[in-house]
Amino acid sequence: MKHNSTAGHLFALLTIVVWGTTFISTKILLKDFQPVEILFFRFVMGLAALLAVYPRRLKGTSKSQELTFAAAGLCGICLYYLLENIALTYTMASNVGIIISVAPFFTAILSHLVLKEERPSASFFIGFTVAMSGIFLISFNGSKLQLNPAGDLLALFAALIWACYSVLTKKISGYGYSTLLTTRRVFFYGILFMFPALFLFDFEWDLTRFADPVCLFNILFLGLGASALCFVTWNYAVKMLGAVKTSVYIYMIPVITVVTSVAILHEKITALAAAGTVLTLAGLFLSESKNKGFR
Repeated sequence: MKHNSTAGHLFALLTIVVWGTTFISTKILLKDFQPVEILFFRFVMGLAALLAVYPRRLKGTSKSQELTFAAAGLCGICLYYLLENIALTYTMASNVGIIISVAPFFTAILSHLVLKEERPSASFFIGFTVAMSGIFLISFNGSKLQLNPAGDLLALFAALIWACYSVLTKKISGYGYSTLLTTRRVFFYGILFMFPALFLFDFEWDLTRFADPVCLFNILFLGLGASALCFVTWNYAVKMLGAVKTSVYIYMIPVITVVTSVAILHEKITALAAAGTVLTLAGLFLSESKNKGFR
């Protein structure tokens, strides 16, 4: 059990390190691609990669299980990313970063209500408050707080949708199927639900854009790394640790963003960002402590 717990934490950490750096690739690709195009291409590539790595079929599923896979694809693959991207067009990225980080709170509540897991302990809520304070310092470092109801509400809804995905993933892990196969099935449904959005946002099939080595490298990173690999490792972590313990790692995304900005973009770390990083990490450790009900 201890070995599984350690592996779960390592899988969650690996996933968040990669997801925390995806903003660089996405920012580069946005020069030539629309958000929905990046989303579609990365998950199609991720699905193809999972099929190549593990070509076996998922057999023997029931109708209710297929509905759960479809719901997970709708929430975690389609709606979450679309809502997040649309929110970014209405409000500041710093607002979205903070609001999305509320996802672990929603996950804890939903896990208690839906999965009948134990009520979150006091340390979880204290850690949540400390981490959110740190994320606030990181996100609004040197900028003004500007509220935008439309964008902020979309980001809040995205956080709730991710919490739903986390709970659905935990439920799927109890079916006993291979995590690779279930992740692939979720990808399939997610891509299926994306098709209406492709027509809504004037999707273009122009593949000549990938002739640019920079575009090709970044879409490969998003498709093979952030999608195929990381959704599998995240789902493994949820299976081993539970939805709540795994979701707490979301607090680290702004921290990873700060670190990669310094290392790759050569930005300077300010006192506020440093203090925010310390608070966020402290909040993560507090939230993880004494939450033995979430496994």
